Amino acid sequence: MAKTTELVEVAIADLVPYERNAKQHPAEQIEKLKRSIQEFGFVSPCLIDRGGNIIAGHGRVEAARLLGLEKIPCVYVEGLSEEERRAYILADNRLTELGGWNLDVVADELAELDLGGFDIQLTGFEIPEETDWFENHESGKATEEDTEEYRDFLEKFEQKRTTDDCYTPPNIYEAIAEYVAKEYGLNRDDFLRPFYPGGDYEHEEYQAGCVVVDNPPFSILSEICRFYQDHGVRFFLFAPALTLFSTCAGSLNYIPANISITYENGAAVRTGFVTNLGEYKIDNAPGLKDAVEEQDRLNRLAMHKELPRYDYPDNVVTPSIMEKLAKYGQHLRIKDKGIQFIRGLDAQKDQGKAIYGGGFLLCDRLAEEKRAAEHAAAIRAAEERAKVEEVDTERWALSDRERAIVEQLNAEEEGGEA
Repeated sequence: MAKTTELVEVAIADLVPYERNAKQHPAEQIEKLKRSIQEFGFVSPCLIDRGGNIIAGHGRVEAARLLGLEKIPCVYVEGLSEEERRAYILADNRLTELGGWNLDVVADELAELDLGGFDIQLTGFEIPEETDWFENHESGKATEEDTEEYRDFLEKFEQKRTTDDCYTPPNIYEAIAEYVAKEYGLNRDDFLRPFYPGGDYEHEEYQAGCVVVDNPPFSILSEICRFYQDHGVRFFLFAPALTLFSTCAGSLNYIPANISITYENGAAVRTGFVTNLGEYKIDNAPGLKDAVEEQDRLNRLAMHKELPRYDYPDNVVTPSIMEKLAKYGQHLRIKDKGIQFIRGLDAQKDQGKAIYGGGFLLCDRLAEEKRAAEHAAAIRAAEERAKVEEVDTERWALSDRERAIVEQLNAEEEGGEA
């Protein structure tokens, strides 16, 4: 199985393009890549093997070369056979083409960027010049020509959906349904959920007096709301928080409750709600927020319990430990004496485990500095967050061999400035 190793700066002159690369990079795309690098920097490293052969990133390399850059960030990929390398080059380019676009969200994002004066062409999207596409989109009156031109450009990327792939945890739905029933004086027996796997909301049997309370696919949310409005169906639907008001161009009622929901696929999504119920155009519903976030907190605790938690000895430092110290304002800087890179502890190897991302073994003096920083971070964390349920962790120990290395590191560190 392939694995990626360290991030390195590599001279462009030392990189070797794959001569049979099937992905074409026309001049127009290269020009856009150049502008992107100029605006955002070279933020997406290329993948290469130890011979400098490019596995992914041919277009970015060419754009960087034309910009006159001498070196670019790359990540080494190891463990691929020749056949696997060739297959991955195809897969890396092809698999990105199979994703879809949420056109409503694309349009809202582009409109807001345009209004803010940002050059939207840096996103790679282009809107036909001398049209009122943005204005028409917001008002729901896009001309047939504008809609056709824009959608033709995106059509091959669009993924048609009739059901949502972010399924709502049952307790989250219960909290929302309970709120809707009480807030609007409704009977829970009248609630309907047509957005299930394979569901077809347009051909659902909507009985008189029913209310749709469900999490629909956001990609066609405005279309769904218009269908319900046209057919006299009452609804209370989940919606993307950031573009909430643009659903049906402000013609409905909106609940921007500042809620983050962790869905069953693990995605944490800021969620609002759109409805044709009630008399309030806009209601931030703090009671709904409190009820949902309490259930979401319980779900996240349950999810964390299922994940392994490791507690490393003081003489070990990992990227996550350093990030945690930074999160709570603890500055820890370590020079290159008294440390040694390791991929795992001997105790882990016996169980087929390792330190994810690698780590460093520290001499005792540096371990003491780390321990003091962690203690200060723990105090800061306790002040900033409510007490959470204890999570069982597995405490790893240093082996005699690793302890001997620490002693050698101690001697090395004492012989020179750390």
